[in-house]
Amino acid sequence: MPIFDISGDKLSAVEQKNFSLEKDLQMLIEKNLETVFNCRFVASEFSTGAQHAGRIDSLALSEEDNPVIIEYKKVESSELINQSLFYLHWIQDHKGDFEIAVQKRLGSDVKVDWSDVRVICIAPNYKKYDLHAVQVMGANIELWKYRLFSNDSIYLEEVFHASKSAATSATAIPTENGYKNPVMVEAGKKAALTRATAIYTFDERLEGKSEEIRELTATIREFILGLDESIEEVPKKFYVAYKVSQNIACMEVKGKNIKLFLKLKPSDVPDGTPNYRDVTAIGHYGTGDVEFTVSSESEFEPVKEFIAMAYNKVGG
Repeated sequence: MPIFDISGDKLSAVEQKNFSLEKDLQMLIEKNLETVFNCRFVASEFSTGAQHAGRIDSLALSEEDNPVIIEYKKVESSELINQSLFYLHWIQDHKGDFEIAVQKRLGSDVKVDWSDVRVICIAPNYKKYDLHAVQVMGANIELWKYRLFSNDSIYLEEVFHASKSAATSATAIPTENGYKNPVMVEAGKKAALTRATAIYTFDERLEGKSEEIRELTATIREFILGLDESIEEVPKKFYVAYKVSQNIACMEVKGKNIKLFLKLKPSDVPDGTPNYRDVTAIGHYGTGDVEFTVSSESEFEPVKEFIAMAYNKVGG
């Protein structure tokens, strides 16, 4: 579907173009890593040494301090995926090299979380054979497609994510009356995948919690996942993150309430909003500077509009 310019009541198709050089695409993403993927830049053209004789296009650190590898192509190419997988295995065997690069760029107090390594491929298109190949490889890889337009706009779309693809084969969860809520079916698929592949699970966040808190957690979970089927649920050690290209919300399940950290600015929340706190300068586990504490469904109801706002602000 083309992109259209609006002039009064007239539409005109915007012509597609491409970057003159692959490096132009790389530089654009590197300078806008926080905006696009909410990552901190670590290095460009990072050498893998004389023995491996390669250069990783971009290295970054995610908002949750996980390593991020980004590779680019301005044309359709199977080489992109092969290179990315090679670098994924390389970095897992050379953690010290990456940690030194992080400390040089971001400071010695930054600690890398190796529980997950994110690999992002960016290209104008992918062959069907490549899409099939990454599905059976089992590696944590994301394929992103871009479109550059003559009005100086760029469109980025995730076309494949290993964990989301694998979740489609997981078992769904039926409800008591025999019917299946599609939102919770999808959550069940993602949870099944998490149990099989991740260090932490969603169920661990509910251990020892009361039935009231469990029900409130289910309500919040259903609402967030219902915003868009592309939203991914990622259990962490102390919270559960909900993300697209970056985190939208983080849910920390406590004994008597639930804390929600949203990817918003404190200025997005009106003064006097109940159950809200600005945590910009306060240490906390979840990512986001806006915190809501809710202990009932009635308290959660007004928070929904802010979750939807956070979703829209990161690009939905």
